[in-house]
Amino acid sequence: QVQLVESGGGLVETGGSLRLSCVGSGVARTEDYVIGWFHQAPGKGRVGISSISTKEGRVYARESVKGRFTISRDAAKDTVFLQMDKLTPEDPGTYYCASGFLTIRSFAMRRETDFPYWGQGIQVTVSS
Repeated sequence: QVQLVESGGGLVETGGSLRLSCVGSGVARTEDYVIGWFHQAPGKGRVGISSISTKEGRVYARESVKGRFTISRDAAKDTVFLQMDKLTPEDPGTYYCASGFLTIRSFAMRRETDFPYWGQGIQVTVSS
């Protein structure tokens, strides 16, 4: 079964950078998946912020992170990255890596139910 493990969280100063990694296992490379990063700020629900398709590397990003966060993948290593730059006090919280089959709907991260596989989440803290 598909499993996802995130790494790269931690404490960073405002304006600093972090790179999150999501390593997948049990992935069939012949299938087309979407890998998404969700953000959950304290006391709030999860918000899909960026996604990438595994075969062609097409990317989606919500407007609030465009120009700051960049998603990418190393297909040979079943790894997806989220490079987070210019971090602000609005960015702390839990970041989840999630995966599902690629569809127009899942690519746009409109429904969490399109992502049946989730990592445990990692914490990002931003200090001033």
